Amino acid sequence: MSRLKNTLRQLAAYPSAIVGLVIVLALVLISIYTIVTIPYTEAIRLWRGGEDVWYNYPKTASPAWTNLFREGDLPETITVSTQDEAVEKTREVVSEEMTDVTFSFPFEYRYEGFPEELSVFFKAQYAAKAPHISMTWLTPDGREIRVGSISMAGSSMSHRISQDTTLRRRLGGALPEIGLFADPNSDPDKPVALQGTYSLEVTAIMFEEDADLDAELVVYGQVHGLAGTDHHRRDLMIALLWGTPIALAFGLLAAVGTTITTLVISGVGTWFGGWVDGFIQRVTEVNMVLPFLPILIMVGTFYSKSLWLMLGVTVLLSIFTGSIKTYRAMFIQVRASPYIEAAQAYGASSGRLIFSYLVPRIIPMIIPALVVTIPTFVFLEAALAVLGLGDPILPTWGKVINDAYSTGALHQAQYYWVLEPSILLMITGLAFSLLGFSLDRIFNPRLRGL
Repeated sequence: MSRLKNTLRQLAAYPSAIVGLVIVLALVLISIYTIVTIPYTEAIRLWRGGEDVWYNYPKTASPAWTNLFREGDLPETITVSTQDEAVEKTREVVSEEMTDVTFSFPFEYRYEGFPEELSVFFKAQYAAKAPHISMTWLTPDGREIRVGSISMAGSSMSHRISQDTTLRRRLGGALPEIGLFADPNSDPDKPVALQGTYSLEVTAIMFEEDADLDAELVVYGQVHGLAGTDHHRRDLMIALLWGTPIALAFGLLAAVGTTITTLVISGVGTWFGGWVDGFIQRVTEVNMVLPFLPILIMVGTFYSKSLWLMLGVTVLLSIFTGSIKTYRAMFIQVRASPYIEAAQAYGASSGRLIFSYLVPRIIPMIIPALVVTIPTFVFLEAALAVLGLGDPILPTWGKVINDAYSTGALHQAQYYWVLEPSILLMITGLAFSLLGFSLDRIFNPRLRGL
């Protein structure tokens, strides 16, 4: 504990170390928050979900905070449901076999731009006879526009108003998401949205006494949430949050597993010498000429893309590297120390000498290298995902970049999709680098005082 306090006291003298440590702690806290609030199974369900999960989210919407840098705010998503208290649903008995169910969806629209899409989602309860539904659009200036009529084909149904070609002809060729909101006094070539209170009036004719109908209107915006959405309507915040513990776990486990295993193997070879040391050196030399990344690509292509398999292969390929020779040089110097001879004199075993005398002596000197190595493996995991070799189930930063690249996000000016995970990767690398270089100054005698 005294040595730890002394190390922290020395770290406090380096502003870069404080910055790096604060960022690392923030990443750890984000990881804990993510795991607690969004359990693993729930994260997988959300990320692998389709329209049934993300139906009320817009496609490729920029983050909502980007409105701070615009003169006119882009519209955000507006959702109105029959479950809302502001929506009143009335039932009127027409005859013994017919009942009218009426409700309206009022909402305020305060944007100059137009929404991305318009959709209504219905859920009906009936036994045999499906209800017939009519919809009317009311504008702030009092105009009434007939949206259309549909008959339910099942207990649930969606009506994509934006894709209604009949309504488009009725609006003079304008897209429904523009024609329903356009100010009639504005230039048809450069329409402007009419701000105010809009309403969608829904009237359903029910042919059964106990039949009922619920609905939800979704006016999809052009911006959404803190991180925006992708082409599958998924909230990118899920991947950005869950990418943090995955990246830290992969980097930490790979760095610790590689460093500790390499250290032990090097210590065993140095102590026993002879054919043991020779075998370890020859294996190291062969492994050093093997192409690291192509082997990982082959494993991901021909065998499995599992994150944990990639972690195991990464650790295995990273054990017999140049670090073996570096640690061997350190162990040779430590082995010649007088206290090693003293330990041998009172009969210490080889295992005790290696794990209690040799390895602990150089652990302080490898801690900085271990910390700096963590972002190397974080970037490696992201690089594999960008190449399409990431775990197909897990939401990670690299997977987000891969999805953005494969859908042409940069060509469509959807820069947020690439920048958000890229910035998180750079911040993670910067944090561990600042902390590692400061630790190197503390533990390396040659750098003290610089």
